[in-house]
Amino acid sequence: MQASAPHTVLLAHDRWANNHLFNACKTLTSEQFNQVFEMGTGSLCSNLVHNLGAMQGWTDVLKETPSRPRLEEKGRSLDEIIELHDPTSDAFEAAALVRPFDTVIHRERGERTYTFTVGGILTHVTTHSMHHRAQCLNMLRQHGVDALPMSSVMDWMLTSDA
Repeated sequence: MQASAPHTVLLAHDRWANNHLFNACKTLTSEQFNQVFEMGTGSLCSNLVHNLGAMQGWTDVLKETPSRPRLEEKGRSLDEIIELHDPTSDAFEAAALVRPFDTVIHRERGERTYTFTVGGILTHVTTHSMHHRAQCLNMLRQHGVDALPMSSVMDWMLTSDA
């Protein structure tokens, strides 16, 4: 039976699409993986690390703990990104699902206080990731990758044991 609750779909699809993208990146040279484009955060590598960094940062917000150093502060290989993916996703999912989605969280950044709901954060993180994955697909296309990885929710519904 396929997942039907929106939060379950968003979280499961995000992991699935990331893994397909990682597999496509395995065919690239290190130079291609780090080549800078005028989109997104610059390269496939920086986009993927940025997505994980954002997920880690929002996990800290959800847990109402101090922000950890950003993952983007250090260069990462594809293998390191893949190694970080599951634990980062697991931590985000656990933090996002521990309280009701209408739970309000206040977070100070600089001299401002921001107000978010748990459901809003979950939706933001997964759609933010989708946005940067789309940029990665364009970068792969520019590298001449013909068989682009599946990435849409529709692809996920049609091909996975969701």
